[in-house]
Amino acid sequence: MERILTSQTQTKIGDRVRVAGWVATRRDHGKIVFFDLRDRGGLAQVVFSPEAPAEVLAKAGAVRPEWVVEIEGKVQKRPENLRNPSIATGDIEIAAEKLTVLSEAKPLPLPVDTDGYEIGEDTRLKYRYLDLRRERLQRNLTIRSRYVQACREYLFSQGFLEIETPLLTKSTPEGSRDFVVPSRVYPGKFYALPQSPQQYKQLLMVAGFERYFQTARALRDEDPRADRGAEHTQIDIEMSFVTREDVMKLVEEMTIFALEKIGARIAEKPFPVVTYQEAMKKYGADKFDLRSEKEKKEGILRLAWVVDFPFFEKATPPAKGWTFTHNPFSAPINDEHEQWLLKGKNIEQIITSQYDLVCNGLEVSGGSIRTHKPEALKAVFRVMGYKDPEIEDKFGHMLEAFQYGAPPHGGCAQGFERLLMAHLGEEYLREVQAFPQTGQGRTSVMDAPSELSEEQLRELHLRVQKEK
Repeated sequence: MERILTSQTQTKIGDRVRVAGWVATRRDHGKIVFFDLRDRGGLAQVVFSPEAPAEVLAKAGAVRPEWVVEIEGKVQKRPENLRNPSIATGDIEIAAEKLTVLSEAKPLPLPVDTDGYEIGEDTRLKYRYLDLRRERLQRNLTIRSRYVQACREYLFSQGFLEIETPLLTKSTPEGSRDFVVPSRVYPGKFYALPQSPQQYKQLLMVAGFERYFQTARALRDEDPRADRGAEHTQIDIEMSFVTREDVMKLVEEMTIFALEKIGARIAEKPFPVVTYQEAMKKYGADKFDLRSEKEKKEGILRLAWVVDFPFFEKATPPAKGWTFTHNPFSAPINDEHEQWLLKGKNIEQIITSQYDLVCNGLEVSGGSIRTHKPEALKAVFRVMGYKDPEIEDKFGHMLEAFQYGAPPHGGCAQGFERLLMAHLGEEYLREVQAFPQTGQGRTSVMDAPSELSEEQLRELHLRVQKEK
């Protein structure tokens, strides 16, 4: 007999079925024992009546919550006064005829029948595989999967190709600290994990693919915040022969399509467009919340674009000079601003082609039209104080690629985890990730970062020195 999900039992009244899952709750009423059986389809009530075989009744008496069991029995309607309208299978129950214990469970170190907010982060992430059993997180990760599926569906309909880019790459200045990986084969040299697929996706445009996307992992060695972690996932998009408005339109359509697929309610379509100067003057920040108090209570989403950012800003002391505000690979907003860049003048007035999408006070997408001219890219790093030999060392591969027929191109990366935080009403990024890091930067479940053995260190040509 093929196993079915608890959610399928409603259409099987009178049939004998086989189900399997976790015992969510157990109620012993003397001669009758009830289980609520949980699987990925939901919950269904199992009843062990006196008519069940004595062996089955004995096993049922020994079973405890969170044991994994398999049940065979007949689906029947519940008595009218015992129906449960709060669950989808509340009108039926399974009269157990056979019980197999597949796995026993020790008493859990944390409850999984609450929303989990009352439990400390360290405990929840140490036992994340148990924490994830709770209904709220099962729902969150299911919605996450459906959102990504909807984005893929939309992008494929628009002629995009899904292409993976490397995880082992070169350390280059992209705004945050790199995570680095020592090379065993090349002593003293290191790979970097990608802060984003930025350079590779631009190289794919040079390669002629024109429309690329991937669900990309991004890793940045920065201090964790409620809406930011050392690693996150983004819908990464790049397109050739497009304007700023082309990319914004596509990302907006994808976002609306995917959000409405998961049941989100959006207050205003199309999204309003606000300049950086307007945002700072009106809201005091380039990430703002446009919702009314009523909309906040109702879980409404309000999205808006922010455009016309300054390209450069003064570096934070003790650093000197200029740094980019968003992305060094961006193009200036027009030809006049490009000439300022090339001549190294009016630096504080140069506007970038960057565009950000904000939702309920969170930045959820960001992108730009890219520079595809070698001299313009060189000029960006010269403004930031880099000398030509250093620019060539860090970005020579990009500068050379742009000399072989690079199309004008632009793209966007959507940090959809933040978008889902807004939709689901979650305060922390970890609530929409399967195995997030703790606020102290340690991994869920596994005790990392951890030390390496002396043998591993020797293979990697490394020696750990204690701080003096």
